[in-house]
Amino acid sequence: MTTIAVLGNGRVGGNLAAALARAGHEVTVADRTPGAAADAARTARIIINATPGAGSLARLAALREELRDKILVDVSNATTDGPDGLPADLIYPSSSLAEQLQEALPETRVVKTLNTMLFPVMTSPATLPQTPTAFLSGEDPQAKQTVRELLTDLGWQKEWITDLGGIQTARATEAAILFVPHVIRSTGFTPFAISIAR
Repeated sequence: MTTIAVLGNGRVGGNLAAALARAGHEVTVADRTPGAAADAARTARIIINATPGAGSLARLAALREELRDKILVDVSNATTDGPDGLPADLIYPSSSLAEQLQEALPETRVVKTLNTMLFPVMTSPATLPQTPTAFLSGEDPQAKQTVRELLTDLGWQKEWITDLGGIQTARATEAAILFVPHVIRSTGFTPFAISIAR
């Protein structure tokens, strides 16, 4: 059992929190109530960033002390919204949200994952007819191993998880969000994920 704080109580955060609780972890969900994120982060070993990516950097940078020596799992994508509310452009086109978070939080171990799929797949990968891929980006091997174990608790088989390397590799997975609006407009909100076929 691990103490986990989920920052963000929307569809992504709520889905992850419920699944991790079912897996036996002690999970706290922080909403937008003043001080809720700080309180949750202070008492958790792992913090999951499921806040809207456009505002994540400012929100989490304000929690530098609470996030010190913690693992921060970033599942968000920082984008502007198009007129239909779907992602339009990357906010950090020559970088990534994950890199920005790691720079702002040097004493926190940031791991990027689960940002290349619609939210239902995060906790039910086996429901897709084809094998999805979960990517890991981060500088700390031990932190990535801990996140890998969390993914297995969510139903990800070890061969479905690909470690891309350092935090800079999050640029590639975050850029994959640019597929999403086109796929949704073409096929609707049917769950899908980026997958590497070998």
